[in-house]
Amino acid sequence: MSMIQVQNLTFSYPSSFDPIFEDVSFQIDTDWKLGFIGRNGRGKTTFFNLLLGKYEYNGKIIASVEFNYFPYPVSDKSRLTYEIVEEICPKAEDWEFLREISYLDVDAEVMYRPFETLSNGEQTKVLLAALFLNEGQFLLIDEPTNHLDTHGRKMVSTYLKRKKGFILISHDRNFLDGCVDHILSINRANIEVQSGSYSSWRLNFDRQQEHEEKTNERLQKDIGRLQQSSKRSANWSNQVEASKNGTTNSGSKLDKGYVGHKAAKMMKRAKNLESRQNKAIEEKSTLLKNVEKTESLQLEPLAYKSKELIQLTDVAVSYEGEVVNSPISFTVVAGDRVVLDGKNGSGKSSILKLILGDPIQHRGTLNLGSGLIISYVQQDTSHLKGKLADFIEDNQIDEPIFKSILRKMDFERIQFEKDISQYSGGQKKKLLIAKSLCEKAHLYIWDEPLNFIDVYSRMQVEELINSFNPTMVFVEHDQAFREKVATKMVTL
Repeated sequence: MSMIQVQNLTFSYPSSFDPIFEDVSFQIDTDWKLGFIGRNGRGKTTFFNLLLGKYEYNGKIIASVEFNYFPYPVSDKSRLTYEIVEEICPKAEDWEFLREISYLDVDAEVMYRPFETLSNGEQTKVLLAALFLNEGQFLLIDEPTNHLDTHGRKMVSTYLKRKKGFILISHDRNFLDGCVDHILSINRANIEVQSGSYSSWRLNFDRQQEHEEKTNERLQKDIGRLQQSSKRSANWSNQVEASKNGTTNSGSKLDKGYVGHKAAKMMKRAKNLESRQNKAIEEKSTLLKNVEKTESLQLEPLAYKSKELIQLTDVAVSYEGEVVNSPISFTVVAGDRVVLDGKNGSGKSSILKLILGDPIQHRGTLNLGSGLIISYVQQDTSHLKGKLADFIEDNQIDEPIFKSILRKMDFERIQFEKDISQYSGGQKKKLLIAKSLCEKAHLYIWDEPLNFIDVYSRMQVEELINSFNPTMVFVEHDQAFREKVATKMVTL
């Protein structure tokens, strides 16, 4: 056991005046299984890069461990998997690696296949197993779930629970609950470390916000009451001062000593009221700095002319003559939100592309309603680059509505001026979702829309879908999201 200490950390990118971190201090134990959470763009991956020594910064990071990073950059994916493993963990024995991948339900034969022939999920599992075999290294795990199916997420979560000594960036609530024992959260105003799972952290966070909201309401009332009392005290004081040179109704002169005493008493009361008011204002200013506001999103799905939109009968997709999935049949009617379930490589994305009209080889019958308007969120974001204004023009989007949606999804205005290639993975995905929300469609097809997207935005999208009931066919492996949104599941 040792500590990683962060002292007065301040960092901003050279191209930005806004600091990512400003005078931040905290410490973490290297034995912890630490979940690292926060909204997109708050600096989670940046912090990893600071630990890895990639950027210069002000302050101190004190650690007695060597850091390693997942995903490991594989330069030549055409090499055999065992060659890549030997490069990552040269001191590990073969039997040790085979033991590790067996925990992750990966067959030993993958060792003798080119790495590029492994599925994304297999690649994730192999790299994690290899990195954990490096003794004395502290692993920084950056969003491992993005290429894992639902079963794979459960396997990796169980695997990580057996380990100790890592920091894990993830936005999958169930995944975090399955494997972490501490939470490091980047909030709006500070960074906090807390013992427990994601769910226990969230419960404490919500309770804290609820307590602060009630305290804020009480202080607002106190401040208003004290302001009224201060005005009355000031009026009384002024009246007493004005009477110093006056006379009584009977014509006799007032006792100036008495008047002076009364004036001093009024002044003291006014100062006490002002002091109490300033104290209440100061206390109020410390509240609700971390509250995460998520404004409701809007959607305008089109009503289709008939109840049935799509019908698939015994459909099986194939590549180079090899059938990928067993034949499936399902119907999509208005209001359905169909989630396609299945392991990586089972043909889920291919089914979506088939519905979109791509020339995918297949058997069986697909019937689409005539005149069907579809809005699509694709899985890959690597093509996104250039100015936001060009993206808006190329996709013929209503600019005010589009930017309003992005603002509601926690985009700062400064992001609108950046090249899209500089956006975080979550911000790029939000761009595609915002585009889809601007499109009036009969059917919304979303392929893993939540990759990289923060928890608050996931819940925001859940609320949107349940409020407007669009007809959807989607692929998503976030179990909590599926349970809240899907009305029908089709397993490949």
